[in-house]
Amino acid sequence: MKKDILSIFLLICFITACKKEDKDTVVNQNEKTSQTSFQSENIKEKILYNRAVEAAIWGLPAVNFQLMYKGMEKLNGSYNQIVYWPGLLSWKNQTLTPNPDVIYLMPFFNTEKGPVVLEIPPADSGVFNGSVMNYWQAAIEDVGPGGMDKGKGGKYIILPPGYDKSKVPAGYFVMQSDTYRGYALLRSVLKSGSSADVKSAVDYGRRVKLYPYSEASNSPQTKFVDASKAEFNSVIQYDNSFYQALNEIVQEEPFLERDRAMIDALRTIGIERGKPFSPDAKTKEIFNAAAKDAKEYLLSIYENTKPFYEGTNWFFPASDEYKMSVMTGYQKSEIYPIDNRAVCYMMAFFSAKHIGESQYYLLALKDKDGNFLRGSSSYKVIVPANVPVKQYWSITVYNRETHTFIRNSKWAARSSQTPGIKKNTDGTVTLYFGPKPPPEGESNWVPTDPNGDFELLARFYGPTKTLYDQSWKLNDVEKVN
Repeated sequence: MKKDILSIFLLICFITACKKEDKDTVVNQNEKTSQTSFQSENIKEKILYNRAVEAAIWGLPAVNFQLMYKGMEKLNGSYNQIVYWPGLLSWKNQTLTPNPDVIYLMPFFNTEKGPVVLEIPPADSGVFNGSVMNYWQAAIEDVGPGGMDKGKGGKYIILPPGYDKSKVPAGYFVMQSDTYRGYALLRSVLKSGSSADVKSAVDYGRRVKLYPYSEASNSPQTKFVDASKAEFNSVIQYDNSFYQALNEIVQEEPFLERDRAMIDALRTIGIERGKPFSPDAKTKEIFNAAAKDAKEYLLSIYENTKPFYEGTNWFFPASDEYKMSVMTGYQKSEIYPIDNRAVCYMMAFFSAKHIGESQYYLLALKDKDGNFLRGSSSYKVIVPANVPVKQYWSITVYNRETHTFIRNSKWAARSSQTPGIKKNTDGTVTLYFGPKPPPEGESNWVPTDPNGDFELLARFYGPTKTLYDQSWKLNDVEKVN
């Protein structure tokens, strides 16, 4: 009798376990289905999806550039002109993680008809931090005190691919570009945050000149395009429109030698030089899924970058391999870090030739407890005294989803040059971030959007040794409510 009861009990346990296992299997399958944005019906669709993901990761820097140039076109600007902001940036500049504490100028060049000249003034009444980049935003060289002119100013001549350098007369700093199109990011640095010094920095920026080399003897005029009165939007859309921008790049620029392996992969998804790009409805559906998943993959890298200071959540997004690639013009054959390159251009634009020398950056996505920064909560950062900079430091808030200024925000940052910023008695500075100002007032506060997440970017202009050897250490972000 006891054996029968035991047998029945074991049978009931076995049936219950089987039911639980079946239930768990269904739950796991449902979770997997909900997390997968695209299910291929055949091998051709699977390959199309896979190659579209890789194309998005590979092409992100150029698409980033393309969207910025399109923003200039909307202002009736064109190549070989300079788009600029005659004052500090507001939220209407919807580019990726721009700097609100300097004056921005962006000369866009096209050398298809011949070399282009960029004239940089000497560092006298002002100073530039800047770089000239190709279509892929790979730095050709830096300008200003940290660049080829060493602060003395001069004429830079940007040469098209294959141009004979021997034709360039003496007196020019030569920049050989491997693409016809590109741009420079010039930041006119403030002496202080006063209105007078802002105006001085704008006036200094207007001394820049950009014109075709063929017109050099005719006292050519430089056209400046004012971008301050309208929204300038270059936010990357991770959907099928991404591939339209990528196709425009392929049509406009020849493939670089290092990218020849992408020619057939792009042809697979319908992008081919000299041919129309017209994806059907099903292909657009696949593109939507591929672009979204490419972004998710890059975010997984971004969110798990090795910290700059051990045990904190501040990090520098560019890997050593990426920095080496930029500094060597991607000539080191053993590496081609397209994943990290894409991570950098997912959340920013611009690349210095000598990354981290004239300016350095640290990002924070999480507080000291490892939780993401929520716009509905309040936080603080205590900036230690004696910040290792020759120029200035700042910390800026960005929308976590778009990596842009928060729309309609009063201001986006606080810096060592912010008028009225308060120091503690020991020389430290406490900055606050949240939807409402702290009891101490607004002087050291940056607003956040209570309906979204945010990220912080610390900038160090003119960094000194104690930043790099970490004898000076930026404190982690602390939640205060």
